[in-house]
Amino acid sequence: MSIPTHTLNDGHAIPAIGFGTYPMKEQECVDGVRSALETGYRLIDSAVNYGNELEVGRGIREFLDATGTAREDVTVQTKLPGRHHDFDAAVASIQESYDRLQVGTIDVVLIHWPNPITGKYRAAWKGLVEARERGLVRSIGVSNFTAEHLEAIVGDTGVTPVINQIELHPYFNQEEMRAVHSERGILTQSWSPLGKRQAPYAEPSVADAAAAHAVTPAQVILRWQVQLGNVPLPKSATPSRQAENLDVFGFELTGEEMAAISALTKEDGRLFDGDPNTHEEM
Repeated sequence: MSIPTHTLNDGHAIPAIGFGTYPMKEQECVDGVRSALETGYRLIDSAVNYGNELEVGRGIREFLDATGTAREDVTVQTKLPGRHHDFDAAVASIQESYDRLQVGTIDVVLIHWPNPITGKYRAAWKGLVEARERGLVRSIGVSNFTAEHLEAIVGDTGVTPVINQIELHPYFNQEEMRAVHSERGILTQSWSPLGKRQAPYAEPSVADAAAAHAVTPAQVILRWQVQLGNVPLPKSATPSRQAENLDVFGFELTGEEMAAISALTKEDGRLFDGDPNTHEEM
C-alpha cells in the first residue's frame, strides 16, 4: 500500500497517517511496532514519557533488518517531556532519545507540552533548534501549543515548527488552530484522532457515511482527518485493526459528508484538560 505524504515547511516529507505507540511497553511494543511496519505504516510516534523508546527502536530495527527496507523510508518521531525544558536539558534529553532509539538521526522531535507553569518552553525550543544543528534530529516541532506559544517561539528564533500535534477528532475539530497552522505552514497532527472514549461511531453522519462507502465508522473518521489535511496517529496493537486503520486511501468522503462530521464538534468536546505529558490519550 502506498501512503501519500506531506511536505513539511523544512522540505522533508512525512506520511499522511502514522502509528501511535502509547501505552505499549516491553515485548508488546516491539511486536506492535514491527506489525505496524509490516502492515504498511511508515511513521512511528513515541515519546520520552511513554517509556517505550527502547522498544520502539528495537521494533523498527528488527523490521529493517528482516525486510531490507531502507532506514530513510521510516519516519521516527518522539517527544521532549516538560521536565527537560531548559536549553541544556532539552539538548541532553534528545541525545538520550537518540541513544535509546538507536536508529541514527531522529526524523522528528516535538516538544510534548508547553508546560506553561514553568514557562520554559521558549528555552526548550531553542534546545530543539540546537539539537537539529548537531544532527541529532532532522525536523523539529511541537505538541499542544496554542497560537500564542507558536508566536513566541517563532519570534525568538525565526524557526517555525514543522508540526503541531494536538487533540483533534469530530467532537473537537480545532478549526481555529488548523487555520493558524495553515497560515504558518505548520502541519497538523491529530492525537486521539478517533475520539476514543467518546468515539462518535453511532453518530448518523459517521454511520451513514460508513454504510455508503462500505467501510467502518473508524475508517470514516480517519478518512475525515486525512481529507482535512491532518496526520492522524491511530493506536492499536492488534494487526487486523492496524490494517483497518491504515486502509483509508481507497475511498473519498463527499463535501456534504465532511461537513456533517465536522459539525459534530462541541464547545466541551475535548477529552482532556490538563497536562498531556501524563495523559494516556497522548
